[in-house]
Amino acid sequence: MADARQRIIIKVFRKYSHSLGPEALQFLEEVLDRHEIADEEVEFSIETIAREYNKQDDAVMKVSLPILQRVYEALQDQGSGDATETELLDPESHLYVLDAFEMPAWNWSHERGTFERSSITPTISGTAESRIISARNRLHVIKQSILRNEHFSPSTLPSRDREHLVTLKSTKQLLGRAGQRFLLLGMLAHNMEGKLCLEDAEDSVVLDLSKLDDPGEGLYTEGCIALIEGEYTEEGTLEVVAMGQPPCEDRATARSIYGHMDFLGKGSTTLLEDSNFARRIREEFSDVYFFFLSDVWLDNPQTFIGLQKMFDNCIENCFIPKVIVMCGNFTSRSITQGSGQDIQRYQENFDSLADLIASYPQITRTCHFVFVPGPLDLTSNVTLPRRPILSSFTSQLRAKVPKVHFASNPCRLKFFAQEIVIFREDTMSRMLRNTVEVKPNVTGEDLRRYTILDQSHLTPLTFHVQPTLSDYDHALRLYPLPTTVVLADKYEKYKLTYSGCHVFNPGSFLGKSFAFSTYCPAEASSEEGVIEMDVED
Repeated sequence: MADARQRIIIKVFRKYSHSLGPEALQFLEEVLDRHEIADEEVEFSIETIAREYNKQDDAVMKVSLPILQRVYEALQDQGSGDATETELLDPESHLYVLDAFEMPAWNWSHERGTFERSSITPTISGTAESRIISARNRLHVIKQSILRNEHFSPSTLPSRDREHLVTLKSTKQLLGRAGQRFLLLGMLAHNMEGKLCLEDAEDSVVLDLSKLDDPGEGLYTEGCIALIEGEYTEEGTLEVVAMGQPPCEDRATARSIYGHMDFLGKGSTTLLEDSNFARRIREEFSDVYFFFLSDVWLDNPQTFIGLQKMFDNCIENCFIPKVIVMCGNFTSRSITQGSGQDIQRYQENFDSLADLIASYPQITRTCHFVFVPGPLDLTSNVTLPRRPILSSFTSQLRAKVPKVHFASNPCRLKFFAQEIVIFREDTMSRMLRNTVEVKPNVTGEDLRRYTILDQSHLTPLTFHVQPTLSDYDHALRLYPLPTTVVLADKYEKYKLTYSGCHVFNPGSFLGKSFAFSTYCPAEASSEEGVIEMDVED
């Protein structure tokens, strides 16, 4: 029985990329005996200790006995930390607007089996090596989460579930094994001959889709990561019988493993702190709301009428949001090749917006305004992530609005333990134009519900389809899964919750009515806001 417990202990710590020496193993066995842990509860108990050990800043791959003892003592004393419950929470001190270019870069280390913070200063130009690293990061981030999935890594306790264990293979393992069936994970791409193939970190294989009836849910684009099952043929191709999106790992699971890593650059929090924050937000800040607007066309007079009505309604109903996020495009037509007069009007429109916002001091005193550029807005670069709108156009907003933030695209809001990703890009049309020919009838639901979150990336496309700054590709990553993702797109508005992540599109502000979305952090959910146009408007 002792040997069975040892196997469970070693297996659990190995899942967190840690190895155990004889002293640490003996200590854990003594802990289990001291607390009379039943055999069926051993895995859960060791999981708790391993998770807390992994969060320690000084944790090393080979488990240190002093650190392990410290973790055990902290768990024993965990109930004594209730004094902080009485402290007042200030939402201002827990609200951050995070620029994509300020987020620390974390790369996946295949050798260590965990993330490592990059020590290289990123550049706009990037390098050939950084492009390779960014592509490998995408593959390995998804692969490491798949290998923790219950279908790929079952419990160490003997059970019938082990009969259903699925094993991933690499493309190199296909060689010389014609007639056998394999499950592969890799990126869909076209080779030099124009044939669809699957690429992984080792090699590639041409795909034969003639026997594929219906792939799984989601969009399959060139550059997306896919799970593919098929039979390897004598011709060196993979005869595909099934294709699916990788399973999405929820935020709680990822945070339990990598919670000690500061992916956002604003300090890490433990799961216990996250749960305490979530409870207190529900109890104390149920009246806090964020507004999200997209396609705020400042060159259309109707936009200013709609904004004025929105601000008036806030004052009349004493309903002033904590944050108002305005996403581009801030012009209804491209002016990158426009005349000097077009550019002057672009600046004057921002000046008019500054005057309008400043005329509502009750709002500007407490409300943060965040501006996110769209594809048509004037920024210093056009590839993703995009830098903020050029400061020469926003001087009046900076002067007249005290709590104004000009963010990158994408950017993130951190509110207590919540992470809100804001992305303004016409993603739907671009992905629909670049689907591979495996699914003839694709819908918006395929993108909304599956593709973006399952891919753990905002743009699951190849570099030539969607150019990105490879040194900043980590800013486009959706891992660990955020609390909320705002996909501001000219496509129709929607909202849903998938794997615990709330996703919504506020839609264009100007249409048959003035439309936007309100987000309630206490509920981690959004509602559609509509202001009807007057007939004379």
